[in-house]
Amino acid sequence: MPPTTHRTFSQPADIPPQLSDLHCFTETDGVITTTMFDVPGYRVVRVLGAVYGLTVRSRNWAASMGMVIKSIAGGELRWFTSMLYSARNDAISRLVAETKARGGNAIICLRFESGDMGGFAQCCAYGTAAVVEKIDPAAQVPPQLSN
Repeated sequence: MPPTTHRTFSQPADIPPQLSDLHCFTETDGVITTTMFDVPGYRVVRVLGAVYGLTVRSRNWAASMGMVIKSIAGGELRWFTSMLYSARNDAISRLVAETKARGGNAIICLRFESGDMGGFAQCCAYGTAAVVEKIDPAAQVPPQLSN
């Protein structure tokens, strides 16, 4: 595999200023990720099986108490939003690491599942690890591969 390079990406999403510390984009180190069943312009050469990344987060009890009070007034619970962004990013990072460990360069059919486990927040990212190759020279380059 070629050596990894570090790239700087522009802001990928419209994040409100009050949540500017969040990054809803996870560096995939060249691994193509898609929620589709295929990658347009690419051919699946080999399927490496199901992969997943998990994380479980505990809720800060002081922040939780503050969020209970905030929920009475209504509005977004920013601390929980931040926690869920962070959990999803960690889950994707682990999913990508598992894919790379198997020799894959793509994750197709990427999905998320999240829930509550007795006061803890859990997040799972899962999909199918695969090796893909470009077959259509006119196909758009996936964002993970562009500079």
